[in-house]
Amino acid sequence: MKELPTIQANTCCGLGTTTIDETEAARIAPMFKALGDPVRLRLAGLIASQAEICVCELTPHFQLSGPTISHHLKTLREAGLIDGERRGTWVYYWIKPGVPGFFRIRDPIR
Repeated sequence: MKELPTIQANTCCGLGTTTIDETEAARIAPMFKALGDPVRLRLAGLIASQAEICVCELTPHFQLSGPTISHHLKTLREAGLIDGERRGTWVYYWIKPGVPGFFRIRDPIR
């Protein structure tokens, strides 16, 4: 089992280190709502662990149908967390630039 890196509390960014104004809270709240589902949380983690990832690499991690995975990816996209691009048969996903740091994985696990 691979040991995950530990981030010191005083070096991390996030909710405890800054205040969020009303506009920013309205932008971020749908992201938290989208991540409230365990499947979407896992999908977001897999996507954040790489610069980009093919949907063909995501589906084997779940015992769900392709349409169900697509639904969850659509929800993450609509929440503003991810973006994607079709390349031939497959769609490749990545975490959108500008997504707050506490939604990103600092040191990707490969």
